Amino acid sequence: MSAPDEHVAEVADVDLRAVKGLEPLSTRQPLSRERIVDAAVEFIDAHGLPGLTMRRLGNELGVEAMALYRYVPGKEELLDAVVETLVERMERDDDVLDSPRDGWQDFLVRLAHGVRRVALEHPKAFPLVASRPPEAPWLRPPLRSLDWVETFLAGLIEEGFTDLAAVAAYRAYTSFLLGHLLLEVSTHGADLGPLDVLDDGSADDDAVRAHPTVRRLRAELSQDHAAAEFEDALEELMDRMTLLRTEHLES
Repeated sequence: MSAPDEHVAEVADVDLRAVKGLEPLSTRQPLSRERIVDAAVEFIDAHGLPGLTMRRLGNELGVEAMALYRYVPGKEELLDAVVETLVERMERDDDVLDSPRDGWQDFLVRLAHGVRRVALEHPKAFPLVASRPPEAPWLRPPLRSLDWVETFLAGLIEEGFTDLAAVAAYRAYTSFLLGHLLLEVSTHGADLGPLDVLDDGSADDDAVRAHPTVRRLRAELSQDHAAAEFEDALEELMDRMTLLRTEHLES
């Protein structure tokens, strides 16, 4: 787009905001790809993923949807950018390390909690991490970037894992994180599509009547022990990975 055309688009954006009674963009943060993606994350947090459209996002930003396409080619690219932003927020977590300092267990426990913090801060957006195409087809969520996989594998190999043990650990670790966190965010309003089989139990009286054991234990089954279960499962995973490391060293 030429400079005059860009000026016309900017004026149109300002005029639209004036009509809506909003402060002109020129006196606020200018429109940019980063601002658009951050607004998309906020929209999903507030309204859920199914409701996100370029038009609605434009309304949130006080511009026409067409103004967004100057920075993001389309909704699919926008969703990919949301995933990138979530992954980057893991990297900015002060408790997450880029290499082991106090052993590989500490390294992985910190990373797991960092991923969980992002998932719980953005539960309605987190399922995108599982569903969007990764940088390479063999990458596994929720560690969806080549940078993260490099950090993970290099850190374990530095701590004495063989190549095969590090790969096995990567598979076990990502399976644990994804399975647990998808279930947890589903209780915080995340839309998991065909995976979303959980409900609040408000309409299941007829269904459980024929299952006396389930009915008897219903209160216990519905209790939220997600945080404790995460800690227990993570500890068990560390034990399993210790065995993987030892077995590959001895073979």
